[in-house]
Amino acid sequence: MEISQRKSDTPCMPHELDAVIAAINRIILGKGNSVRLAIACLIARGHLLIEDYPGVGKTTLAHVLAKVLGLDFQRIQFTSDLLPADILGVSVYNRETFSFDFHAGPVFTQVILADEINRATPRTQSALLEAMGENQVTIEGETRPLPDPFFVIATQNPSTQIGTFPLPESQLDRFLMRIELGYPDNAAERELLKGRDRRELLRDVVPVLQPHHMISLQEQATRIHVADALLDYLQDLLDFSRTSPDYSNGLSPRAGLAILASARAWALIHGHGHVLPEDIQAVLPSVVGHRLQPVREQSEGAPVKPAEQLIRQVPIP
Repeated sequence: MEISQRKSDTPCMPHELDAVIAAINRIILGKGNSVRLAIACLIARGHLLIEDYPGVGKTTLAHVLAKVLGLDFQRIQFTSDLLPADILGVSVYNRETFSFDFHAGPVFTQVILADEINRATPRTQSALLEAMGENQVTIEGETRPLPDPFFVIATQNPSTQIGTFPLPESQLDRFLMRIELGYPDNAAERELLKGRDRRELLRDVVPVLQPHHMISLQEQATRIHVADALLDYLQDLLDFSRTSPDYSNGLSPRAGLAILASARAWALIHGHGHVLPEDIQAVLPSVVGHRLQPVREQSEGAPVKPAEQLIRQVPIP
């Protein structure tokens, strides 16, 4: 069985996306792959979790992504005393009208940065569940829609740090991707040390796209062709995760849809007319890394890296 190589009417990557990536790479140095994954996550209508140590550029990436894409942006600093109403909003009694007026919280924006999300209590973390899953929030019995596009970027410190509350599996699954930025290489760090402060550079960033352009890209990604043989490969990956003794649980059908949506977005960014096995393999680490739980008791005490295991063990049709 071979992956179909037929031509598609889908155009190559728009020049605007080249400009978006270039603009972000001028601020976030030496992290081109992470930048592309973040953009693919948004094109796939997902939410992004960035897990890394403080000071490596997590917050800066969220800021520059929103500015370059021309999207409204709000930042919430998650702390242990943050309440759900601080995120969603609250009704305040109006003495002149003898009624309650709703004051919308910061969640009613296009890009929301949940900074250090795992420093808030589970009750506050759960305030984002409906928003991330259904693009709406229900407050005091009334359902209120969120803007389109709506994109949550959450940063998370390693769980080994003091004062963190681990995200439950139900919330982790709301994030389409989880990425790490890591330390810059030597050349990028030298440029960072010799250059201007990143916060100053952020003030000079101008929008490259507008919200309606992003919506158009999201719709275009859904039309990227997927061959039956490619779906066979995806299902083989899912089946392996469910039957392998290396994992405590397998990938759900929703995880399969997440892989497919991410691969379509990755194919769009790279100008592919249809999804290739390489597109799936490129997004797999970010999509399954927080969904598959390796069994810790293994030979030599080394946990299985989910994506590497799947790619190595499951052949391409």
